[in-house]
Formats: sequence, C-alpha cells, structure tokens
Amino acid sequence: HYKEQLLCCDFFVVESLFLKTYYVLFFLEIGTRRVHLAGVTVHPDGHWVAQQARQYIWAIEEREESFCSLIHDNDRKLTKAFDAVFQSKQISVIHTPLEAPNANPFAERWVRSVRQEMLDLVLVLNEAHLRRILQTYIDHYNTRRPHQSLHPRSPIQRPRNLAPLNGDSFWAAFLTIIIELQATIRFLHN
Repeated sequence: HYKEQLLCCDFFVVESLFLKTYYVLFFLEIGTRRVHLAGVTVHPDGHWVAQQARQYIWAIEEREESFCSLIHDNDRKLTKAFDAVFQSKQISVIHTPLEAPNANPFAERWVRSVRQEMLDLVLVLNEAHLRRILQTYIDHYNTRRPHQSLHPRSPIQRPRNLAPLNGDSFWAAFLTIIIELQATIRFLHN
C-alpha cells in the first residue's frame, strides 16, 4: 500500500514533422496512475527542469496530497536542483540504476501507451500542437481510459450520474487534430 505515496517522472523525445526535437517531461502518481504533463521544450536545461518541479510541487500542495518518494533515472537533465525541490518538501529522490529502464516501469509503460495510442498516429507540427495533443491524451488517460491495475477504472473517477458526452471528447479532439493536420498538409503542398 506504499504505492499511493510514490511518484515517478521521466523525459521522452518527440520529433516533429519539420524534424525538430521536443523533450516532454511528465510525472506519474504510481498509486492512482494519474499523469501530469510538466512541460514540453526544445532545450531542457537545469533551470527549466527545476522550474517544472516547483510548479508540480505547487500543484500537489493545492490538491493537499502528499508523497514520500520520487523515482527517476539518471538523466543529466534531471539535475541536483531538480532533486532539491522535492527534498525540500521531504520527498526522497530515488535514482534508478544506470541503463535499467525496467527500474522505472510505470513511466516506461506510460511512454509506450502515449506513443502507441496517440503519437504514432499524428504528425506533430510544433510545440503548441504537441502540447495540445498530449494534454488531450492525458485528459483521456486520466478520466476515461480504463486501467487494468485499477480494476478497470480510470485514475480520476467521474461521478456516476454524469451522462457520457456525445461523441467521446478524446475522439472529437483527435478528429479535430486530424482535420487540422490535413489542412496543413494541403497548405504545404500548394
């Protein structure tokens, strides 16, 4: 039952249609499987990463949640300043062993899910577009997508008396993105 008090985080890379590399930082609450998009950037330096950590700490303080440990790999982008933000709130930082992605399986599994279910199906145009499709996917993942480990429920439970939306909002947003993409491709071909 300690999983309710654990966090993990990681970076993953997304290439855009115009061959620009974007770095995505996310946090995942292991007990609930709730995902939080920390940020998207082209240049993830130590100051940017520490600021994303501070903003995440503020968000969990607003929700009055507490965590005891954060698990992350030994990526150089996750600096000592990043760790210090969590340690200042009495959250211990656990570094996974070198070259051991299986030591952070929840983060790695989420990256696989977001790639298979969204990013492999969409051509990313720019940072704003990537941020929008990731937030749409995360909203779907947190509120509507069933998780086997949660006895298939979603991390954020919707009230039972809430009627389902006409046309799932995830798919509506997905179709909007596809339509925007088709328009952009037509524009590029002209």
